[in-house]
Parts: sequence; C-alpha cells; structure tokens
Amino acid sequence: MTELENKGGFTLPGEAGYEKLTLELAKKWGADVIRDSDGTELSPEITEAGYGIYSTICIIRGHNPWAMENLDKLQQTFLVTEPKTAVEHYLELELLKEFFQEQFKINDSAEALGYWQVYDRTTDKEVNKENWSYDKKKGVVRIENCVLWHKYTVSFLAYRIWEEISMYNHITNNWDKEHLIPIDPVYAETQVYLINWMKEWCEEHPATTVVRFTSMFYNFVWIWGSDARKRNLFTDWGSYDFTVSPLALHNFEQKYGYALTAEDFVNQGKYQVTHMPPTKAKKDWMEFINDFVISFGKKLIDIVHEYGKKAYVFYDDSWVGIEPYNDRFYEFGFDGIIKCVFSGYEARLCAGVDTEVHELRLHPYLFPVGLGGAPTFTEGGNPTRDAMQYWRNVRRALLREPIQRIGLGGYLHLTENYPDFCDYIEKVADEFRMLKSFHEKGKPWTLKTKVAVLHCWGKLRSWTLSGHFHETYMHNLVHINEALSGLPVDVDFIDFETARSGDLSRYKVIINAGKAGDAWSGGDNWNDVKVVEAITKWVYEGGCFIGIGEPSATDGYDTFFRLAQVLGVDKDNGARVCHGKWEYEVKAQQNHILDILEWPVMEHIYLTDEKTEVLAEAASGYPGITRHQFGKGSGIYMTGFAFSEESTRLLLQLILEAGREEQAECITDNLHVECAYYPDAQKLVVINNSGEKQTTKIVCEGNVWSMQLEGYETRIQNICGMENKRQ
Repeated sequence: MTELENKGGFTLPGEAGYEKLTLELAKKWGADVIRDSDGTELSPEITEAGYGIYSTICIIRGHNPWAMENLDKLQQTFLVTEPKTAVEHYLELELLKEFFQEQFKINDSAEALGYWQVYDRTTDKEVNKENWSYDKKKGVVRIENCVLWHKYTVSFLAYRIWEEISMYNHITNNWDKEHLIPIDPVYAETQVYLINWMKEWCEEHPATTVVRFTSMFYNFVWIWGSDARKRNLFTDWGSYDFTVSPLALHNFEQKYGYALTAEDFVNQGKYQVTHMPPTKAKKDWMEFINDFVISFGKKLIDIVHEYGKKAYVFYDDSWVGIEPYNDRFYEFGFDGIIKCVFSGYEARLCAGVDTEVHELRLHPYLFPVGLGGAPTFTEGGNPTRDAMQYWRNVRRALLREPIQRIGLGGYLHLTENYPDFCDYIEKVADEFRMLKSFHEKGKPWTLKTKVAVLHCWGKLRSWTLSGHFHETYMHNLVHINEALSGLPVDVDFIDFETARSGDLSRYKVIINAGKAGDAWSGGDNWNDVKVVEAITKWVYEGGCFIGIGEPSATDGYDTFFRLAQVLGVDKDNGARVCHGKWEYEVKAQQNHILDILEWPVMEHIYLTDEKTEVLAEAASGYPGITRHQFGKGSGIYMTGFAFSEESTRLLLQLILEAGREEQAECITDNLHVECAYYPDAQKLVVINNSGEKQTTKIVCEGNVWSMQLEGYETRIQNICGMENKRQ
C-alpha cells in the first residue's frame, strides 16, 4: 500500500492537554481529520497542525443562561402516572412520584393544563374535568367521585430540565458539570436566538472545516424513574415523545384539521412504541415534526455553508425528525452523515443514506466503561478484544456497500495504557482504506436474487428497528438484518402498501419476521384481503416467502397465520386443542447446519398440509423449520432466528435455493468465512469471522482458490489478467 493510500478517511478524537498523544496517534492511524468530543476541547497546537477539524455541536443544549430566562420555552413531553386503584371515592395522585425529578418539571401553565387528562383505566374512559383538580403547591391531582376498585391515571405535560445525553455522560463519565437544559426551537424567539448563535459560533471557530450536528433538535425518548431499581422507565430510539408542546400541538391542529390529546402519546401508559404498528395520528405527527425540523434545520445548515464549512449530521442522540430514509432528507443539505456502529446492519443503514459522505463512529468509544457499565478503558476492560468483535461485524457490511470515512469518539488520553489497542486500530484503519479503494473502482458482485423485507415501516426503517442491536436483540428481525448486512444480495425494505398495490415481481424472496400484532409482523395489515391475495399469487408464481416467529398473524380468521396456505403451518392459540394434527418425520438432511442449530421454542405450531416438510424440530417437539411447496414457489417457516455464522449461512442457502442459484460462484465453502468479489478492481476479499484458523475454497471467475486464514484475518486475492465474466 502506498503512503497516499495509507492516509485519510479517518477521524481522530483530539484532546487539549494531550497534544503530543493526539498528533502521534493521528500519524499512526493515518488520520486526516481531528475532532472534539463531548467534554473535550482542541488547542491551537492541534487545530493549526494541518488537519481537517470537526467541531461537535448540539444545537439545543449548552444555552443555560438563555434557557433560565426563558423557562417557558424548554422542551417537553407527556408523562403518565402509574395506575392507582380507588379504595375510597376520592384519589390523590402525586404527578412526579415515579419519575426522576432532576429530569422533569411539571408544566402547569394554563395553556398546558388544557392538554392534561385523567383516565379511568378500568373502563378506559376519560374523567370529566369537573371531577378533578390540581394542587400546584403539592404537585398532586385530586380525583373526586371515583368508582371504587377502578384504576386511575393522570397524563400531564412536563418540561425536560436535564438534557438526556448530558444526564448519561454525568453517570457514565463522572461529569461534575452544570446540568444542560434542552431548549425548544418550535418557538419563534428560540429560532431567532439560535440563528444568531449559529452565526456567532461560526465566526468564533474559523479553524472548523466540518460542523458535526448532534443531531438536530429532539432526542429519542428516554424517561427515567425515581427508583434506582427501575431507572429506565421507557426508551425508544424511534419515538417522537420529546417533540410535544402546547404550541406544536396547536400548530398541528391548524395544519391537519384535528386535535391530538395526551392519550395519543401516552397510549394507556404503553406510549407509541416503534415496535407497534403506527396509528394515523402518529404518522401524521411524525410528518409534521419532520416538516418543521427540515425547514428550520436547513436554515442553520445554510448558515454553516455561508461560512465555508461543511455540515455533517450524527445519526444518534437527537436524530428525531431527521429520518434519513425519508424521501425529503436531501432537503437538509447535509454534506455527510455519521453513525455510531456496533453491528453490520448499522453500517448498512449509514451507507444507504442520500448524502455525499458516510462515516462510521466505531466502538468501543474511548470511555472508561461501555455497554451496561461494563469496563472498557479501565481496570478489568479489554478494549482490543471489544474492538475486534465490533469490527468483525462491521467489516461484513463494508464488503457490500461503500463507506467514505471511519473514526473514534471519546477521550483519547484513555488509550495511553493500551498500546495493543492503538496497534489494532492502525490495522483496522488500513483495512478500511483498502476496502474503500476497491469500492471506488466499482460495485462488488451480488446474486441475481433480490430480497425484500416486509413490515409496517418499510423503507423508512431500512436496516433498523429502533436502536442498536443490544436494545432490540429480542426481535427476530434485527437478527435477520444483521445476517443480511454482509450477504451478497440486494435488499429492499417494503411496506404493506407496496405489497398491496406494488409490483412484487422484482423479488424472489420476501421475509416477514415478527410477533403477532407488532410492526414487524404487520398487525392489522393482514386483515386486508388484497395483501393476502397479492403475496399468495406472488408465491404461487415462483416467489419464496420466509416467515419467522408469527408471520402474517392476526385474529378473526380460520387460521392464525393468514398465509398458512403458503407456509403449510399455523399456530394453534387454543381453538384447535381438540383437533387432530398431521404427524410428521423430520426430513433426513444433507445440510449439517440444520443439525447444529437450535431452534427456539414456539409451541403449538402444526402442519396444515401433509406435504409440508419438517426440516428441523425445536426442543419442545414442535416443528422448528419447515418448507412447503406452493405452486411454483415455496413457503419457509422458522420459529425464530438468532444471528450467528451458522444461521447466516442457512439464510444464504435458502436465498440461493429460492433464486435457483445453488451453484453460484463467489461463495465460500466454509460458513465461518465470507468473501466479496470486486470485478472492476479484480480483487477477491476473504474474511474469517471466527477467532479460529479456517480453511476454505472459493470458485471465482471459473477458478478455484484455496486458502487458510488466521482468526479474524482479512485476505486479498488478486484476480488479475482474467477476462471479466460478470455482467
């Protein structure tokens, strides 16, 4: 690799007071950009060293003096008390009792009180306002004329008085600083202030080449509780709960012609979880917030451009209202997007966004502790091991789609006692630049078989559910996304409108993975006969429908799975306990993967067709994975899917069979090893996903390549001088 190829595409976190370390590691890792991180600053010695400079800003925090003078313009949310049972004909509910009171303050203005609601949760009916009153001094709502033994809640507006990422950093990084207060740009006065602030900031930071917005205005919802045993009351990275205010609600009503209530947000205390099918009100509110965030966000980005700087957005933290797979994302005018990544699917999410530069913030962050408080750069931690594991997953995705930049975040001085980590990041940076150079010459080879993932959100939630892997691991679909992220297949994420009226003929495989009623399975969309007809016809004509968990599930019909006729299996929820079931034998397999994978228990799965093949059985004695021919196509059913090298290879095999590409080239014969072929670069990249030594054979361009790889090794094979057979 030339000196030029060994530089660039890397963003390093610098730190004032550690200038020597910063510049040494910048050289070692081939950095071309140095950034500040939350809680750090860059000294002139760093900013004047000839590197590009990223400056991190969170537009809505760090304005405490202005916030204290404008306490009615802070960001807000609806909260709902825990249900309390009436044992007398009156009831008193202390509003903030269950909530972390350093995070919230009751908004009891006359304007806000108009949006408060008291509910009888036993009947799920609102209590008339004449039957309750509010004691401002005590922060208590008193309910009169209660029905004995009924449960009651109060939904109310609260100001957020401690920005949640600041709150997190205080705990994770032991910050001892002023609590930052989030201000709301929905107010005209806030907008004037922020526009002026943005101009002053740009003037005061002449060395900055890229303004890194974290992200825009509204954070994902993160509601803390008063009891340390239940600190995390509610978290959803896709939620819009922190976007409400009396003004926004008023503006919404004026624009959409109907009013929203507290109940539209708190939803019986369940809140509007991203994992559940969205209501019309939620979709309208999301559209409304996106409109505002785009319109005002663009004004700030235009200012940045006027000062000759680029604007990147960090797709985490306050990303709500940005929606990178919204068809309007380009209107912001961002020059780049940055995504922190733990997994392959997060890298694919970043790579697919409509912007010029895509940058990954790798893990582990340079923090003393990582996920769940586990030690990282502190006693008991092993950041090199962590980095290897994260890079193994991210690397798979980088074989498939181009990323222009990678980098780290946090406190650089923490690396001083970890030279092995510094050496490993040097290796990662070199590998990344090499893969980047291959992508620049042309796309990697992919299978002809095109795959669609079907759920309620469709394209809007491409490659994601609502958060990182460790936050959504209980959902089958996130495991599917992770497996797909490194496979040589083109993947689209489609919604039920596409299934209902769109042309499915471009797809050979449709995957539907979720629980009954959730957004990923589809919920009430399966009540639409047009959806059932369209997919049934598509399979009969040659498609392959892969259902996982409770696919196509809904109540009210002769079968629980609406596509039982396609899958050849159904789930008995009790109505068929007296009915006979088809007996079966597990089909003798030549595929050893089916023998070594353990299938999660999904009880009461039964065959609806004697021709359904049971390929593997779950430990419970019920079918674990089945295959059913339907016309020219087939239905595949799995009780569940957990990402692993074995399950990923099985998914690939199913896709190959569906597309009748069983003899496809550029597929390794070892499930622990994957590869990508770049015809224009004439390079074959082979990666070992395991920590053990592996051997493999690969057929590429008609030749057989045999090789042995060390644990986690990346191997490059030149395919030079050969006629390019790929079209």
